[in-house]
Amino acid sequence: MYKLYYQPEGVWVGDIMPYAEDGTFYLYHQRDTRKGGVVMGEPFGWALATTSDFATYEDFGESLVRGTDDEVDQYVYAGTVFKIGETYHALYTGCNRDKVYAGTGQQVLLHATSTDAVHWEKNITETLLPPQEGYDVRNWRDPYVLWDEDAEEYMLILGSRIGQDKACQTGRIVKFTSKDLETWEFQGDWWAPNLYTMFEMPDLFKMGDWWYLVFSEYSDGNKTRYRMSKSINGPWITPVDDAFDGRAYYAARTAFDGERRVLFGWVPTRSEANDGAPYLWAGTFMPLEIVQREDGTLGTKVPDSLRAAFGEGEKLEPFELTGTSAKEEHVFSANPGSETYCLETSFTFTPGTGGFSIKLHENAETGVAFEYRVDLGQKRMEFHKSPEYPWFQTMNIGLERPIDLTAGETVNVRLIVDDDIATIFVNDVALNARFYDKPGDGIAITVTDGTIASVSAPILAVL
Repeated sequence: MYKLYYQPEGVWVGDIMPYAEDGTFYLYHQRDTRKGGVVMGEPFGWALATTSDFATYEDFGESLVRGTDDEVDQYVYAGTVFKIGETYHALYTGCNRDKVYAGTGQQVLLHATSTDAVHWEKNITETLLPPQEGYDVRNWRDPYVLWDEDAEEYMLILGSRIGQDKACQTGRIVKFTSKDLETWEFQGDWWAPNLYTMFEMPDLFKMGDWWYLVFSEYSDGNKTRYRMSKSINGPWITPVDDAFDGRAYYAARTAFDGERRVLFGWVPTRSEANDGAPYLWAGTFMPLEIVQREDGTLGTKVPDSLRAAFGEGEKLEPFELTGTSAKEEHVFSANPGSETYCLETSFTFTPGTGGFSIKLHENAETGVAFEYRVDLGQKRMEFHKSPEYPWFQTMNIGLERPIDLTAGETVNVRLIVDDDIATIFVNDVALNARFYDKPGDGIAITVTDGTIASVSAPILAVL
């Protein structure tokens, strides 16, 4: 089981509704038991765990309790938590899946309050926002609420779509406004770009001079993406790299504790724990701390407190590695001695270098490994099994990121492995992956058609 990333024993972590206060992050989340091998087979409410360091957690169990099988919130889908005065509010999605499947129910928005952020009093009858006319009653969810200072009103956005044909790219984010959290006025479509079949987990925040709209989509790359604007209502600019991660990181929302704005997403599992199989809903939580670049675009890093959990680690030998019309390899460790470790290395590469890679769980005899490979010419980083023979060893569609590196400049790489999850950061570009069939234990770096040379001694730290 995981030593670092968060997944309680016997359950899989679904969508997370983060809230932060006084340096503590509250992780309201769904727990999938997968009873009988069925994903989302058992109804759930919101469980709660808190953390300040992302290395240790306090578990409160179910916090916002689900309704009965006859009530509208049989399943408590995603929503948002915020505080006004001394009262905590939860705007959440209620879904009676049995009735929705039977065509006699719909997804609705519900309201609950709390005085301690742990125990909630639900108010199902008075605050209930059903799908508006023309919108898909089965896809009306994941509200996010914030205070619009300029308009002096609360703003609620949520994911929706027009019609019920999910092959059509009619996904949109709609908007409600309220002065008192009791009476809401529907403002219609807020953003309808004709790009995706549905939006999930919208999030909106300001950092510096920029507003950022974060969302997840499951019709294109199944990724958490973002847009940026100088206004809370757009128009929205699409950055060259509009994602925070690849396919194996989904439904991420942010929370800000006064110092850190952190993404709360989950790394999915695969069907039957098979590297070649499709992903399943829910998995394991891992945090990505947001970094704002000079041009306003966003990158990520591992939270400092999570890195600190490993301690200083062991310094390894510096390296210089040249591959001339070939790939050459340097082994950092034949066996780190733990399923949870952190490798850090900084290096430069010469002009014309084709690429480099970080290999993990390498078999010393066969060379078979999992590999994060950076193609410097194509400006792309991807995760795959090496070799992919017989085709294919790993279903890695979507396990890639664009990345632009410059010869002579320092490249900082941090690899964190926790059991069957790997997270790599190349500078501030992250890529998560889940893998199962571990061919060996080795960790290595390679270079193709060029030279890489370490700037400082690599560090290997284990838990």
